[in-house]
Amino acid sequence: MTDRRTRTRRTMFEREAELATVEEALEQLIARGTDGRGATGALLAFSGPAGLGKTTLLTEVRRRAHARSCTLLAARGGEQEQSQPFHVARQLIQPRLAGHTEAELRETLGSWYAIVGPALGLCAPEQGAPPDPQGLRDGLDWVLTHLTVQRAPVVLVLDDAHWADPESLGWLAAFAPRAEHLPLLLAVAYRPDELPSHAEAFRTLPGRAGQRPLSLAPLSAAAVSTLIRETVGDHADDAFCHEAWAVTTGNPFEAVELTARVRDKGLAPVEASAPLLADLAAAQRGSGLVARLRNLGPSTVRFAWACAVLGTAIPQDIAARVAGLGTEEAGDATGRLRDARILSGAADPVGGEAPFTGLEFVHPLIATGIYRAIPDALRVALHGKAAAAVVDAGLGPSAAARHLLETHPEGDPWVVRTLREAAGENLRAGAPEAARRQLARALREPPDFDERAAVLYELGCASLLTEPANTVNHLRAALAEPFDDPALRQGIVIRLAQVLSHSDRLAEASDSLAREIPHTHEVRARLRLQSEQFMWDAFNAAEPDSPARSRRLTKLADRLTGRDLTERYVIGLRAWDACLRGEPVDVVLHHAGRALTTHFSWAHEDRGFEVPVLTAMVHMYADRPWRAEELFEAGTAEFERQGWRGAHLSFAYSLRAYIRYRRGRLVEAEELARAGLRLAERVGRRTPVHWYAIAILVTTLLARGRADEAWKLAREHEYAEPFPAAVVFPDSQTVYAELLLARGDTREAVAELESVEQRLTPRGIQNPSWCPWQLLLARAVASEDPTRARTLASDAVGRARAFGAPSGIGQALRVAAEVAEPADRTGPLTEAVSVLSASPAGYELACALAALGTHTGDVETLGRAVVTARECGADGLERTATRTLLERGGPVPRDTAWQAAPTEEELKAARAAVAGHPAPSPRELSAAYRKLGTDLPGLPQALEAYDRATR
Repeated sequence: MTDRRTRTRRTMFEREAELATVEEALEQLIARGTDGRGATGALLAFSGPAGLGKTTLLTEVRRRAHARSCTLLAARGGEQEQSQPFHVARQLIQPRLAGHTEAELRETLGSWYAIVGPALGLCAPEQGAPPDPQGLRDGLDWVLTHLTVQRAPVVLVLDDAHWADPESLGWLAAFAPRAEHLPLLLAVAYRPDELPSHAEAFRTLPGRAGQRPLSLAPLSAAAVSTLIRETVGDHADDAFCHEAWAVTTGNPFEAVELTARVRDKGLAPVEASAPLLADLAAAQRGSGLVARLRNLGPSTVRFAWACAVLGTAIPQDIAARVAGLGTEEAGDATGRLRDARILSGAADPVGGEAPFTGLEFVHPLIATGIYRAIPDALRVALHGKAAAAVVDAGLGPSAAARHLLETHPEGDPWVVRTLREAAGENLRAGAPEAARRQLARALREPPDFDERAAVLYELGCASLLTEPANTVNHLRAALAEPFDDPALRQGIVIRLAQVLSHSDRLAEASDSLAREIPHTHEVRARLRLQSEQFMWDAFNAAEPDSPARSRRLTKLADRLTGRDLTERYVIGLRAWDACLRGEPVDVVLHHAGRALTTHFSWAHEDRGFEVPVLTAMVHMYADRPWRAEELFEAGTAEFERQGWRGAHLSFAYSLRAYIRYRRGRLVEAEELARAGLRLAERVGRRTPVHWYAIAILVTTLLARGRADEAWKLAREHEYAEPFPAAVVFPDSQTVYAELLLARGDTREAVAELESVEQRLTPRGIQNPSWCPWQLLLARAVASEDPTRARTLASDAVGRARAFGAPSGIGQALRVAAEVAEPADRTGPLTEAVSVLSASPAGYELACALAALGTHTGDVETLGRAVVTARECGADGLERTATRTLLERGGPVPRDTAWQAAPTEEELKAARAAVAGHPAPSPRELSAAYRKLGTDLPGLPQALEAYDRATR
């Protein structure tokens, strides 16, 4: 062991360029990263085949970092540990946090405790819905960033990255580019030919100064000659040294091991001995290694095999049990394997904190060679013994599962139980792919007859995010099994409908629920299935009989009291249905209020978030955006606490952007929409969340007067036909038509809008506040068919009045005026401005003011339009209104100071409302709203007070 340590510390041959790069990176890290400010980290990636010295280089990185008092984080991928999720992440971070108490961990990790703690092995997974993989990666990013800043400068070393588990490797590959912006040196080594597909990012991971990964080359003949002479003496002749280089092909590991064998055997380093070198070199690999191992005796062979099965950081006592050896025999075997340079201890050779504990193979090549030399049947048996041994040692079912994956099915209930427990742990810890592998193996064991349906159900839950098509097959197979558990059957049916819906197969989802409902005799269970069917039908854009479903929903919801979550889900769906069909605002808000009598969780373990979102959105369409914002704020916080930072958080950001758009806060809307799109991109294109994000961002960009940018965005993200089968709001096809209209493609826009009419009218969706297709179509056909345009606009005005939201009425009146005869425009525009002044729809008010001012030539109205558009961030509208104002000879307002200050009466009204006094009149309240700003403390409560006073 002493000799080996000496070799790792001595000067490396022909690695001057790599070491210079290491030295430069460390010096820059130390110079600027000690306080975490002005940090200049680096990425160092070393690639090359086995034995070229990657581990030696990383050992030198660690030694030099330790000498500079850097914080060291180190991990090594293991060939046998690849199926163990977060194995590498735990090696990196767990040693820094493992000594903390639970209270200290909660304080250190904050809101990330329950999300990353289970993945890092710091706490048990909590009951409830697991974090999504993206949320977990975000949490790991936060932990590593926090640790880096707190303990700067930090050096993170990952050896054998090609063998890292997929969860850890995917996280680190995404995190790696951040190193340059932190006081962090990240050094990675891997074999390029063995890097898995899920780590392709490492192939292009830049080295220092943006270079490609540093590829290591074999040693030259001169370097091998120097190595031999340093080891066995300067008298080694050239022919002997050249043969040593030839038989090792310049591989540093093989060259070092060969020189050690030459020294141990006392072989004279002369030309006459050169022919013997080939046999000595062969003894280090393949059959030569196996023969050398067998010469150490049967018990030592068994112990080496057990160690090869266990992988890295091998506990000697567990290896002894797997090998069937006593403590003394295991100690003797360990000593013989150390003397033969097969095993070593895992103590850190650089004097720093040891990231590995237990025994290690001297080189992964040796471990691989020994593992592959184990007879197949015996290797399987050893994995089975290892699984039992790690469970008995208290390491848990997850540690055993990786061994059970290598065993043959034998119908063992213990194997099924252990794999199911491991899968449950991994699923709750945020590793669904690992859980899927374990449950698939449990299914092959196979489970007992009455357990098979449960395993199939769990397998479906685990593969929901990664393999939706297979999930459907698993769940349908589970339903085909004979079992008597009604709760399990209900869970399977609900999960099947969920995955079908998320795969854009909403009609199949509804059918699967419809088939089950008649056979469900328990009343509450049947209601739960009905609520699920109502929900997915509501999202089905091609629902065949929407009016009939609406009637059934109305009849059911109106007799429910909201006594439990299922009833409140049904009532919430009733509120949404009423909104889409344009029932009066009072009716919509009445049902929404019933659904929200108690907390409506957005992250319930057993429910989707769709109904809470719909219940929040009806407030926006009903001109209560402040209430929608409150609900979204609470829901977003739940998503973040739960670690749902993929599709869920993208929906939250995008829909909050839509609320801001409806309020006329276009700059904020664009920022939120772009944040939602960034998250949606991580989920995948042409997914439901992606449609939402693009639709809302396009809508916002159009309102800001940036049609060309909106078109470019749509083209880049393939935002066009075929549109999704699921209902999206704002409606995808309608938004696309509006985009075409903004570009002057009127004919194409008309075709799209007529298609929207054919799709929505049979479903009874008539509310222009939800989908203004009539208004857009009226504008599109106005020049060629003004009569049709006026009919469409008039119908939309009637529907908007029936719904009763001022924003919808004002928008419809403005468009009706636009397509009317010039002599008939003043009345509708004046009413539109009046109605919109009492609404939160700032952008629509700006549009109405601009239209009225342009029509009448009134400079004061145009001035108000300019200021209102400016406050909204409607840059295009502001420019147009400004040009018109200048043409009319009016002054261009520079800011809102040109407007008259609020009167004392208006100020008193606002203060009275905030203080809970009688609500002000609509005129007083709207004036306070506009002139004092929507961020006035207490104003949302003032508006709600007005609602209550006028119901």
